[in-house]
Amino acid sequence: MRARGVRLEYSFQSDDQHGADVHNPLFELLSAVREHGSIQHAAKALGASYRHVWGALRHWEGVLGEPLVSWAQGQPARLTPFAQRMVWAEARARARLVPHIEALRVELERVLGEALDGTQQVITLYASHDVALPLLRERAGAEHRLHVELKFAGSVDALRALAEGRCVVAGFHVPRRPAGGNLFEKSLKPLLKPGLHKLIACATRRQGLIVARDNPHRIASLHDLARDGVRFINRQSGSGTRLLTDQLLQIERIAPESIAGYADSAEDSHLAVAAAVASGAADVGVGIEAAAHRYGLPFVPLADEDYFLVCLRDALDQPPVLKLREVLASDTWQQTLRGLPGYGGERAGQVLSLTQALPWWSFRMRKRSPR
Repeated sequence: MRARGVRLEYSFQSDDQHGADVHNPLFELLSAVREHGSIQHAAKALGASYRHVWGALRHWEGVLGEPLVSWAQGQPARLTPFAQRMVWAEARARARLVPHIEALRVELERVLGEALDGTQQVITLYASHDVALPLLRERAGAEHRLHVELKFAGSVDALRALAEGRCVVAGFHVPRRPAGGNLFEKSLKPLLKPGLHKLIACATRRQGLIVARDNPHRIASLHDLARDGVRFINRQSGSGTRLLTDQLLQIERIAPESIAGYADSAEDSHLAVAAAVASGAADVGVGIEAAAHRYGLPFVPLADEDYFLVCLRDALDQPPVLKLREVLASDTWQQTLRGLPGYGGERAGQVLSLTQALPWWSFRMRKRSPR
């Protein structure tokens, strides 16, 4: 059997990269053939010649030792089963690694920025996974000379990082209208202290069920997850989306053990959940609308959320945090959010108290002792 390996490289370029995109010509080529159904149309879409695409396919078949495209007289070109598996396996791996790739890219960019200009402001942000935050980082760097060192973690882990001094700002999300036994309150409240912490509104977003193309199981609600034959892909323990899912199931009185796959598999990001569903590895998962849209999948809304950034009160007027607040309050940030399905910018940039912004926070008035 032919030995095969993978080599990763990175380069410094003058053009801006959006998010944690990783360039690979093989998968761009295979995706174009799959989408357009012929070498000629794939070549046109890629801005290349028929001869170049044909030669590239032959080259990769030689490298991998497997056929990639099959042809039949009068039939469109099709990816072989091996190539189909390759495309979806790469898509899932890419989605899983997005937070880690983004962290590496940001760190390398920070090193380059410091070497070129030591006056640039730097801020460390641990945050629950969100597709808007890499765009926020880009806006901050391009328009406000603020380098945001973005590291994705679950909501609970992000708040712990803030408590332990590993970051200046943390990002987490909560449903706008919680009801019933609130798991968010139990999980997040011990890590947030009124008077010590302040919230900065970042965005609103919509979470729901990301379902397979054409929704073959006709999934329309959480109750449909317990049907026979429906395979569920979960989020990791400690993530805000896992808390949301557990809470919604609790409210609807649906036992998690009745859902196939609920305790067996988990992904670390919304995009990884969407990629798993798009690849056929699962039939449904919970995630944001923008992730479903990225993979062209149906979406069933479940809850609207507030995405908050939180910092110590004393950090609010520090130069990096002031710049971050300027980015969030800007018109360009509002435009960015309007371009993401399910997102909004209500109150973005405003500083809020915990008791003002979190509806599950309440205090009991002490009774006055009788005189």
